[in-house]
Amino acid sequence: MRLNFLIYLAFLLIAGCAGLRQPEQAVAIAGDQVEPVLAVSEVYAGQAEPAPVISEDIEPAGPVIPHYNTIWDRVVDRFALESCEAHQGAISWAKWYASKPDYMARIFKRAEPWLYYIAGEVEKRNMPGEFVLLPVIESAFDPFAFSRGRAVGTWQFIAETGKRYGMKQNWWYDGRRDVYSATQSALNYLQDMADMFEGDWLLAMAGYNSGEGRVGRLIKKQRAAGKPTDYWSLKLPRETRGYVPKLLGLQCLFSDPEKYGVQLPDFPNEPFIKLVELETQADLVITAELAGMPVEKLFRLNAGFNRWATAPEGPYHLVMPLANAARIEDKLELLAIDALMRWDQITVRKGDTLGKLAQEYHMPLSVLRDANEGSGDLIRVGQKLRLPREGIDRIDPLYASAASELQSLQARLVAPARSTHRIRPGESLSVIARRYRVSVGNLQRWNNISNPHAIRAGQSLLIFQQQVAPAGKAGSTTRYTVQRGDTLWDIAKKYRIKMNDLMRWNNLNARSILQPGQRLNVML
Repeated sequence: MRLNFLIYLAFLLIAGCAGLRQPEQAVAIAGDQVEPVLAVSEVYAGQAEPAPVISEDIEPAGPVIPHYNTIWDRVVDRFALESCEAHQGAISWAKWYASKPDYMARIFKRAEPWLYYIAGEVEKRNMPGEFVLLPVIESAFDPFAFSRGRAVGTWQFIAETGKRYGMKQNWWYDGRRDVYSATQSALNYLQDMADMFEGDWLLAMAGYNSGEGRVGRLIKKQRAAGKPTDYWSLKLPRETRGYVPKLLGLQCLFSDPEKYGVQLPDFPNEPFIKLVELETQADLVITAELAGMPVEKLFRLNAGFNRWATAPEGPYHLVMPLANAARIEDKLELLAIDALMRWDQITVRKGDTLGKLAQEYHMPLSVLRDANEGSGDLIRVGQKLRLPREGIDRIDPLYASAASELQSLQARLVAPARSTHRIRPGESLSVIARRYRVSVGNLQRWNNISNPHAIRAGQSLLIFQQQVAPAGKAGSTTRYTVQRGDTLWDIAKKYRIKMNDLMRWNNLNARSILQPGQRLNVML
């Protein structure tokens, strides 16, 4: 009986051991060699088991962000277009850029503030790094560039496409020259065309240069004929056929600058600028003073503004170097909201109407209405009206000097109006240049004229110049004799003209010293 009990007890013990969890074995995947997994007691047989190690890395590690010493390392690392080495045209362009060190130096100077920002926007969209260099081709990184085809800005947008991609264009502001905003619009436009053309970035570039509609029609025609539809197979306009090789040439140059005898400037991979939100309309001169920077530098970083202030309806942002941005942000917290604006004031005279005043001061009627919100269109003699500032404040000479400098910059750099002149028999470029107050060199550049003597009667010329709305009878000119104590501002105010026009008509600048008895041309 006792023997039977012992046998029964042994059976129970064996069954219980079989029910215990055994060490798991790794699941082998075909082709892999898997080490057998041993129980802890087997590994540390005869040794003290170690204390458990608790990892502090609770979250899985994120993607490794590469470290780049220079912005060029970062840009080149993202190059993804087809190799330039396969195209002789691209290599020729690389050599051409390498042979123009002065030209490239000017490009680098203009590009420096923007490279880090543009590289970041390209990366956000997972686009090829070559697109950081696209403004080299479009405009030489010049935000004031304008073309014969009426394209404007660093990214060379025509008006219609600019509006389609959200760029405001009005009396105060042209978003196509705003590098910060135009960069986002340009990259979105390229991305949209890449999606349209099934991810083909070269076709997207062709569409950017000559229009997506044209490229789409050529692809459809090629497909119907059973022919290839890649960029190299399309019968594109001459300019567009050379467009992609230019960018691939830059790919060659920046990938191996030593090969082409070029030394790239040592730009660190660090931000240079910051966007400052002002939340209201702001006078650019006052803003520059608060930020502790020259008004010229502020304007060149914010080239979209046509006037002395940001637009009433925005955008209210301004781009500044980091140190200046920090300085003004500290001050903005202490300023009243209207401290960033100054206005001219005029007194309504007999016979004045809002429409007449708008014409005299060369501004749209809607702008004058907005500046005097609540006044209505009916005005009375003696009434004070606010006028968007085009003159200079005599009370503050520092402000006056900076405002004059800003006016001169805008007159010289902002894309002017476009007109057409049909050459008459006997006319030369020099005669035409004098008539429109432009240089012969500009006439040649605007019209691709290499030989100034090779023009003919009946030929049409494109001319770009600042439009000056007449304040009085068209075509009349008077001569003013400078009196003791006169300033350019006084004389411009007297004749109700722009001081900048007065300077231009008489080859003067804001620092010119007037002498009593001096004669000045005044065009009315």
